[in-house]
Amino acid sequence: MDHTAVTVNGEERPLRGVTGHTTALDWLRDIGLTGAKEGCAEGECGACAVLVATSDGDGGTAWSAVNACLVPAAALDGQEIVTAEGLGTPEHLHPVQAGLAAAGGSQCGYCTPGFACSMAAEFYRADRAPGVESDAAADDAHGPNGFDLHALSGNLCRCTGYRPIRDAAYALGGPVPGDPLAERRARPAPEARPTMLEADGERFMRPSSLDEALRVLGEEPDAVVIAGSTDWGVEVNLRGRRAALAIAIDHLPELRGVAFGDAGVEIGAALPLSEVERRLAGRVPLLDDLFPQFASPLIRNRATIGGNLGTASPIGDTAPALLALEARVVLVSADGEREVDLAEFFAGYRQTLRRTDELIRAVRIPLPLAQFAAFHKVAKRRFDDISSVAVGFALDLDAGVVASAHIGLGGVAATPLRARATEAVLAGRPWDLDTVQEAASVLGSEGSPMSDHRASAQYRAMMLNTALVKLYRTGPRAEVQA
Repeated sequence: MDHTAVTVNGEERPLRGVTGHTTALDWLRDIGLTGAKEGCAEGECGACAVLVATSDGDGGTAWSAVNACLVPAAALDGQEIVTAEGLGTPEHLHPVQAGLAAAGGSQCGYCTPGFACSMAAEFYRADRAPGVESDAAADDAHGPNGFDLHALSGNLCRCTGYRPIRDAAYALGGPVPGDPLAERRARPAPEARPTMLEADGERFMRPSSLDEALRVLGEEPDAVVIAGSTDWGVEVNLRGRRAALAIAIDHLPELRGVAFGDAGVEIGAALPLSEVERRLAGRVPLLDDLFPQFASPLIRNRATIGGNLGTASPIGDTAPALLALEARVVLVSADGEREVDLAEFFAGYRQTLRRTDELIRAVRIPLPLAQFAAFHKVAKRRFDDISSVAVGFALDLDAGVVASAHIGLGGVAATPLRARATEAVLAGRPWDLDTVQEAASVLGSEGSPMSDHRASAQYRAMMLNTALVKLYRTGPRAEVQA
């Protein structure tokens, strides 16, 4: 396209000198907006957080916080973002900036702009109710002003400590009349537009339709497909990966639906996880257990189910839950669609059955759902870290007997896998401690755990061994039929 630009803090900024792998963070800093920082370059610290105008699903706009270090600048063509500089000025601080300053929530200041942006996204959340006491306010993660502290779970502070930051968050009121970012919510968010950007031998393409995307994939099998770029961004930043052609498919409507039918639930592969959670509205409780433990809002606002499955990482969190739900993957090419059982989809380490001319269009979860389900994750940082071990459980009980059991595992083999041997031990047996302990010993031997910087093989096996007992002790939670 002749004109590629992003609206930044209300001003249109042309995407000059941008290659297909230039991150939004690097571009913003190059144009003088240095509030956002690079801390980890992989989406775990939040120092790079900015706000993006996204659809609220009702014709208006929601302000979503994302990691600028992972998003390609070209992926923001035609979009609207706000950085920490756009929130307020030294003379006229934004309420979240003033709150952080008043509570002593900033020391060295390196992390502060990212905290301010994540806090602003929650400040402008339309259904937050400042000054209204609610049941949610009674727990440790919610303030009396309706502020959800998990909104900051993707942000790290290494010197101040979190109490003054929490105090600042819990003291926030609501936007005052005339607040421009609050008023902006009443207008539609920008539509993603077709993009073609070429520089330094690299091309970035946002096709105008699914047919065009499939045609290009058929012609250029080495093209990299990206949606949220939360995995590809890490490859670019930390491993120096480059692609001659990157195709962004995050805007294609055929990949962004959620549909409920008598036979199952279909979830679009390119829909951000935060949007999937909103649209499912608790109708698949196992996924409801998963979402809060899948990284942070900064990641979930971009990451997709299709991307998480397509990378075929053995430690991706959606796969164990979807395996327990007996999900199937819908693949589409110019020749049509085909459906693959997720349990057969992973062909090896970082390998799948997807052909180079295909896209993951959706995942299908069959109905009825199991009666009881749970998602257990073991990680060093529960709400924003890759799992050492992840287990998805889905069980049906009939008069105290296990009628069926489906268990998905992550982090214990070269691919996510079903715990078939454990399922066989449970089926037809009483749901009691003797059965659970026998099955737990089998679960502990499933897969082929390895030792790495996250956990030893012995630790992973031990966590598997205790997962089923933990499920039994805490009691399975009844599923609500979709």
